[in-house]
Amino acid sequence: MGIIIWLVMGGVVGWIASMIMGTNGSQGIILNVVVGIVGALIGGWLIGPLLGAGSINEGISIMSFVVSLIGAVILLAILRLIQRSSAG
Repeated sequence: MGIIIWLVMGGVVGWIASMIMGTNGSQGIILNVVVGIVGALIGGWLIGPLLGAGSINEGISIMSFVVSLIGAVILLAILRLIQRSSAG
């Protein structure tokens, strides 16, 4: 059941993060899921301890969702910076 939660939450988080960062048109559903899952890992590692939020593995809550979303937005921002530096 845990992998299904990760896939569903990853898709939702990745999709919302791509809308926030303006990359929704260039990403498909698979990339949204990957961005959401990696973003949740980044958020849980960096931001979770600062805010005292649990991870999605401990249960879905508003705080774990927000932490995952922040991590996904950070990931997309880093990817955007890498793409700009390699293009120019």
